[in-house]
Amino acid sequence: MSFGIILMLLVAMTVHEVGHGFAAFRLGDDTAKRAGRLTFNPLAHIDPFWTLLLPAMLYFATGGRFMVGMAKPVPVNYLKLKNPRRDMVLVALAGPVVNVALAGTLAFLYKIANNEYLLYGAYLNLGLACFNMIPLPPLDGSRVLGGSLPPEWACKYFRLERYGFLLVTLFYFLGFLIPWVLTGVNFFCGVLGIPTLGQHFS
Repeated sequence: MSFGIILMLLVAMTVHEVGHGFAAFRLGDDTAKRAGRLTFNPLAHIDPFWTLLLPAMLYFATGGRFMVGMAKPVPVNYLKLKNPRRDMVLVALAGPVVNVALAGTLAFLYKIANNEYLLYGAYLNLGLACFNMIPLPPLDGSRVLGGSLPPEWACKYFRLERYGFLLVTLFYFLGFLIPWVLTGVNFFCGVLGIPTLGQHFS
């Protein structure tokens, strides 16, 4: 695992969390800002499981062909948002959207420079976006789904967040996590006009 790949993953996770925090700030919640999380310093966003252990598990499970992780989630006080149910969804979507936008930029540069590290950077950002859209608390997909559920159902659904570590680990060992992420990454690769993971690593 090269230093360049690790650095690109840290950048992808950092901009993801800053995206969440900035969206929350614009929508009325300054919790992330007061916590010092609106920074591009990756050290402020590192989490032992999501940032270190999970990427290592995926890296070795796929023989070095794929890894993804996430940073420590930024704190958000949804009661401070202007429209809590709607804005919860917007804040959740902000992180993945930033990653897809960054992937698009890297894909464009890759077509010009034909630099493989730019392609890896696009893959990592797409993988992070797709991973976070899995509808398991505390991932972003759960906020999007929860925002569309009736309030009483959403309340029960979000109680699963205390088991987030176990749920993601179970999702991984049951063989659902990698196919979900790879399918999403390959879809966006087609949209961006870059080789899919299968094409690149075949």
